[in-house]
Amino acid sequence: MPIDNNPYETDGDLAKFTDSLIATKDSREPDWNTLSFQEKAGAQYRRAQIRYVGSGATGNHENDNRILPSGGFTLSNMLLPPGAEGPEHTHHDVEEAFFVLEGQVKVGIHRGADEAEYRTLGYRDMIVVPAGVARSLKNEGDTDALFCVIIGTQKPQVPTYPAHSPMHGITRD
Repeated sequence: MPIDNNPYETDGDLAKFTDSLIATKDSREPDWNTLSFQEKAGAQYRRAQIRYVGSGATGNHENDNRILPSGGFTLSNMLLPPGAEGPEHTHHDVEEAFFVLEGQVKVGIHRGADEAEYRTLGYRDMIVVPAGVARSLKNEGDTDALFCVIIGTQKPQVPTYPAHSPMHGITRD
């Protein structure tokens, strides 16, 4: 069995190891660029990702040394200005949870182009969306909405957008 040099299991600096497990609010920055390619489909898709654990499904953030490494899930905050939307998309490989911290978020669960159910979630409300289920988000309020996004894998596959979505065919370049 190989020797594990993990500082928790060895005589490594426990204080330094502990500090490596913490991501403070003050050390986070909203990233308005990671999803900016979606603005090609309309200004309503402008929103910011605030990463804590892992990098989520869109974008390559391997050089962001503030992100805590992901072992089995990702966690970020999404900042939706008033009127902003997260377009309908599907994570085929993993479930995704949304937990509202501020404001209100209208969440849609979609089945095909013509069938959807919507619910408005507020402070400390959440929804867990199974893998393979299409979902969307919208801030219909007049203040910013902030919510946690938890994706149940270390590095999710890039989500897909249905043919009826304004995001269908939009690329990062």
